[in-house]
Amino acid sequence: MEILNLLIDGFGIALEPLNLSLIIMGVVVGLFIGAMPGLGSVNGVAILLPMTFLVPPTGAVIFLAAIYYGAMYGGAISSIMLGIPGASTAVATTFDGRPLAMQGLADKALVAAATASFVGGSISVVLFTLFAPPLADVALAFGPPETFALMVLAFATFIGLGGDDIPKTLFSIFIGLVFGAVGLDIISGEPRLIFGDLPGFFHGINFLVLAIGIYGIGEMLWTVEISQGEVLMSKATVTWKRIVDNLRELKSSIKTMITGSLLGYFVGILPAAGATPGSLMAYGVAKTMAKDPESYGKGNVDGVVAPEAANNAASTGSMLPMLTLGIPGSPTTAILLGGMVIWGLEPGPLVFVDHPDFVWGLIASLYAANLFALLINVAFIPAFIWVLKMPFTILAPIIFVLCVVGGYVPTLDMHDVWLMLIFGIVGYLMRKLDYPMAPAVLAIVLGPLAEPAMRQSLIGSHGDFMIFVTRPISGTIMVIAFILFALPLIKLVRNWVQTRVSERPL
Repeated sequence: MEILNLLIDGFGIALEPLNLSLIIMGVVVGLFIGAMPGLGSVNGVAILLPMTFLVPPTGAVIFLAAIYYGAMYGGAISSIMLGIPGASTAVATTFDGRPLAMQGLADKALVAAATASFVGGSISVVLFTLFAPPLADVALAFGPPETFALMVLAFATFIGLGGDDIPKTLFSIFIGLVFGAVGLDIISGEPRLIFGDLPGFFHGINFLVLAIGIYGIGEMLWTVEISQGEVLMSKATVTWKRIVDNLRELKSSIKTMITGSLLGYFVGILPAAGATPGSLMAYGVAKTMAKDPESYGKGNVDGVVAPEAANNAASTGSMLPMLTLGIPGSPTTAILLGGMVIWGLEPGPLVFVDHPDFVWGLIASLYAANLFALLINVAFIPAFIWVLKMPFTILAPIIFVLCVVGGYVPTLDMHDVWLMLIFGIVGYLMRKLDYPMAPAVLAIVLGPLAEPAMRQSLIGSHGDFMIFVTRPISGTIMVIAFILFALPLIKLVRNWVQTRVSERPL
């Protein structure tokens, strides 16, 4: 009852005219920031942070949190419409969102993304409201061994992303891990895999450079080849009746939304994990649990629903360690944390006691931001569809320019632009040779997270690998991961036995 009273007081703060205006403005700005390749919520919040000194601290955090929320929604737009991930959190949305758009079902993908984002955001905010202190304790229980076990579980879930061709999938994963290891050794500081001593490799390979190259440039080259000089135009259409029908069809995806939301929120509350691993894991789990996993990557609406529910849930979850522990749960919340310190708000367990108006006003604003993000996103769907109706001869140069900008923005280094073009050619060749691209992209995300966790664990255990199975949480996660790794092998053996039995003469 006390929580309900505090939340009601929070709504009184969030719905003040100034704060409500900041919520709506933040959502709209975040929507377009998320849709711009290479920008994403991190850059958007960082760029607009100085503007918040014009308003009170509570309104400032509400505005930045609304931008964060809007950017989570907006990242799906360019992933679906152009095949270019707006941010790393929206890469998994590209796998099925872009094929749906190419089939003239962009409105279905956009409605699914918006609805799943709303469900993920709603579930995560409710969990945030009810269970903030206990979930903060759970996050604290996760040390390096548990983090590494979680990353192994993530790898296990996307082993199946490459279909039945396990060798090609493993090859794709290993290539991604190699790219993720480029740069400086995290312990010794020695350079490794610095090809030709090029200085641009010292900061490593930026994940967005790889993703935009493979899914933006690579997809564009593939489309140019299959069009063979014809002027391609999408048959995308949108009416309010179709939008309502698409909403009704999403009833079958409710289970996927809830699963993605819970998984994304859980990964989001882990310090330094963030929404990207959560969305990738949700996609892998959804495919593993699906009755028709072979349809994923070809336009399955659940392949849009799962990552979108997860990344919005994770964005809320990442605020939990920021508020309760003073530990940022993602790069964006790290910037929010810096802003809180500047405004004189000391994050930590006492923030709920010392600044209840700020905390509950922020929590209530997340409910409002979630609702406005859904309404604004659905209202803009006709405008998004209009982009797809442009002839490909006009759309291709726009995609190329956006890719170049998206490759340059994260590091402001032309080295990354050339690297992105190379990855575009590699992505095109992988498409032609039928190599799965998703595992490589996911491996370059999870590799840099898994490596420091593994090395810290082994340093703490003096090189004893048993640390990963003797601790209760990490041991349980490892067992689940090994079971998932074994499933494709069991399937291959079963198919081989069935083939031998069918070939046996009667």
